[in-house]
Amino acid sequence: MQLKQINKERYSKHYKQIMIGIVILLAAIALSVSTVLIQLIGSEDGNNFWLNVSGVVVGGIVVVSLLRRYRNHEYMYEVIYVWDLKQMLNKIYRKQRKIKEAVEAGDRDAMVIMNWSYNGSEQLYNLDNNTITMEDLHRSMRELNQTIEKHGFSVTTDEFSPQMLDKF
Repeated sequence: MQLKQINKERYSKHYKQIMIGIVILLAAIALSVSTVLIQLIGSEDGNNFWLNVSGVVVGGIVVVSLLRRYRNHEYMYEVIYVWDLKQMLNKIYRKQRKIKEAVEAGDRDAMVIMNWSYNGSEQLYNLDNNTITMEDLHRSMRELNQTIEKHGFSVTTDEFSPQMLDKF
C-alpha cells in the first residue's frame, strides 16, 4: 500500500455523508423489518426482542453488502483509502515491538516499515484533525531518521510493501 495525497475537505465531506447515510439506512431497514416481523409473527406479551435483533441484523447485512458493492466507486475513494490505511497501521502496530527491536538492530526493512507507519500516522492524524499526539509522533520520526542515518541508509515510503511484515 502506498501513501496517497488525499483532499482533506473532500474526505471529511464524503465521510460524514456516508456515515449519515449508513445510520439512516440501517435505522430504516431495522425498524421496517422489525415492524413487519412483529406484525407477522410477534407475540402479544410484547417480548419481541429477537425479532428486533433480526431487523438490525438484516439492516447490517444490507449496509455491508452495499458498502462492498460500491467500495470502488469514485465517491468512496477517500473513505476507503483511509479505512485501508487504518487497517495497515493496525497490522504494523500489532508487530511494532518486534519491528522496533529490528530497527535498533539495523534491519533496513524494519526502518522502511516504521518510516511508512509514522508518515501514514501523520497523514491520518491530519485528515482526522487529531493533532494531540503529533508532537510525540514527530519526535519518533526524528529518532527513526537519526537511526537510519546512523546505519547509512536512505528510505522512502514508496519502498514499503505489506509483505515486509511477514518476517516479524
